[in-house]
Formats: sequence, C-alpha cells, structure tokens
Amino acid sequence: MYDSPDKGILTKVSGEKTVALTFDDGPARVLPDLLDSLKQEDVPATFFWQSRLLHHQRPWRRLLDDGHQIGTHTINHPDLTALSFEKQYQQLAKSVRIIEAVTGTKVRYFRPPFGQYNETTKQAAQQLGLTTVLWKVASIDWELKNEPQQIITNVTEHLEDGAIILLHELQQTAEILPELIQAIRQKGYTFRNLPN
Repeated sequence: MYDSPDKGILTKVSGEKTVALTFDDGPARVLPDLLDSLKQEDVPATFFWQSRLLHHQRPWRRLLDDGHQIGTHTINHPDLTALSFEKQYQQLAKSVRIIEAVTGTKVRYFRPPFGQYNETTKQAAQQLGLTTVLWKVASIDWELKNEPQQIITNVTEHLEDGAIILLHELQQTAEILPELIQAIRQKGYTFRNLPN
C-alpha cells in the first residue's frame, strides 16, 4: 500500500498528482468546522482519533457519511515506545474496539502518537490487522496558534506527489483549512483518501 510507512507516501494510482489530508488528536470541538470546509471543498480526509475523546454525541456519523475515514491514534496518546508489547497491544486493541463499537465501521489504520514507534509497535499493529500510517509533510499546526498562515506555507513548500499531510483538529487549522486546500490545488494537486 505504501512505499514504506516511514516515508508517508501513498502508492501512485493515476497520472494525477495527489495528496492525502490527515487530522490527529480528535474528535475535538472544531470537528464540525473541519467537516464543513471539507464538504464545501469536496475533499476527503482521514481522522486519527484518541478513543477516550469519542462518544456518541460527536459527529462521527456525518464524518463517515461525507466519505471520510477514521483510524486509531490509541486510547490516550502515550509514547508507545516507552510501553511493553502488552501495553502497546492494549492501547491499540481497546481503541479499535471503542471506535468500532461507536461507529460500526472497521478500523484499518493506526497512527502512533508523536510518530514514535518501534518493532514492538509494528508487531502489535500487525497482529490487529492495522496499517501504520505516518506522514511526509508536517504542518506544525500545533505550534502556530498565533501564526495560522504559516501552516499553509509549511505544507505548500514541502508538497510532493503522494504525500500524506499531518494536520490536527485545532482551531487555527480549522480557520485556514479552506485557504490551505485552495493553495494545494493551485500547486496542481488533487486529494484522495488512504486506500481501502
């Protein structure tokens, strides 16, 4: 599916230049705003959720109905490399169970918190049938609350065909998302989801 999970690149499937938008650390309060912008721009995305934040009142049904994907970002965002195999496995297995129980949709993707993982992490993910997804382009949006325009620069200056883009469910990201999508399109890219 990927050249390598470490590279954060989608396998080429067409003649178009494509990128994938991914959002970590939700579901958060800004999720409806993100979904509004994605729908208006007709752009799919993948959301990596901490299962401790997911409850029935979050707009997960709308997210799926709009054609987006949900992956796991563990239960509560620990550094998995500091945990034993058993604890890593539990973080993944329990988070998947919660997401699947609430949404009724199979979880296929996993993103390790902080992008930190080791062989044990990969073994746990593999045993659960999860594909580990990292990123090629980091927006650094979590550091840019007061400089949201820099998020656009950070992304557009590092685009390449097949790149997976790391964003977060943050207010500053929600504010610039329509402009970011337009800037990516102006560079000649289209958007697609991770392969099913």
